[in-house]
Amino acid sequence: MGARLRTVFRTKATLGCLTLYGLNSVSVTFTVRRAVYTLNKLGTSRAGPSQISLEGLENTNMMQRSFVGLMIAASLISGLGASVTRSAPQNNDAAPSGQASSANTVATDPGYKIGPQDMLRIDVWKEPDISRTVPVRPDGKITLPLVNDVQASGLTPTQLAAKIAEGLKKYITSPQVTVGVTEINSRRIFVSGEVAHPGAFPLLPNMTVLQALSSAGGFTQFAREKKIYILRMENGRQVKHPFNYKDAISGKNVEQNILLEGGDIIVVP
Repeated sequence: MGARLRTVFRTKATLGCLTLYGLNSVSVTFTVRRAVYTLNKLGTSRAGPSQISLEGLENTNMMQRSFVGLMIAASLISGLGASVTRSAPQNNDAAPSGQASSANTVATDPGYKIGPQDMLRIDVWKEPDISRTVPVRPDGKITLPLVNDVQASGLTPTQLAAKIAEGLKKYITSPQVTVGVTEINSRRIFVSGEVAHPGAFPLLPNMTVLQALSSAGGFTQFAREKKIYILRMENGRQVKHPFNYKDAISGKNVEQNILLEGGDIIVVP
C-alpha cells in the first residue's frame, strides 16, 4: 500500500510539473482521480478493501498547487536573472588610458599662441617614456626628457611640436611629435572692484573692455564709472590705461575701448 501511495504522489508531482507547460488544471485533476480509482480497484482485488480516500486526494491536490507555485516562482526568478545578466554586457572596446588622455585637448584655433600656466599634452609616437602632460612654467618653458628645457610661450602648438622634434633627432630616428593644449590658463582677464561678479574670465577672441565689464554683470551702485582703468604688463612693467565708461557707451573716445590681452586686470574703483 505504501508503495502505491508513493507512486500516486510521484504521478501527481509529475502532473503538477506538466501544469507549467499549459495543461488545464481540470484535466490534471481528472487524470489524478482516474489514477486513484484504478489503484483502489487493484488494492481491493489484491490486498483487501484498503482504499485511498478522497480526503487524501484533496490534500495531495493542495501539495500539487504548492509544488506548481514553487516551480513558477523558480522559473520567474531564473528568467529575471538571465535578463539582468543579458542587460549588462561587458564593454571590451574601451580605449586604453594612455590613448584616452591624448584626446582630451582643448579645441583651439591653429594660430593660438601658448602662454605661461597653460597645460600641454606632448605625444611622441612610439615613445611612451617621453610622452606626457606638462605645464608651461612662468618663464614660458617646459621640461621634457632628452631635450630638457624648451621655450613654449609665444609659439603655436604646431611650432612647438616641430621644435621638440628637432631636438629629439639626436636620439630618435624621424621623431613624430604632436602638441595639444589641454588647459588654457594664460588667456584670462580679471575684473575687480565695484562689479556684480568680480573674478577671472576667459579671454575670448577680440574681447574688449566693454565686453569684459558686461561679463562681470555690470556695476554696483558705488562704482565710479568714469575712473575705470586697465592694468597691463608691457615690457616687464605694469602700465595703466584709463577707461571712461560714460564716454565709451556714448560713442566718445572709442579708442579707449581697447582689445584685451591675457593677464589684463580691469579695476572698477
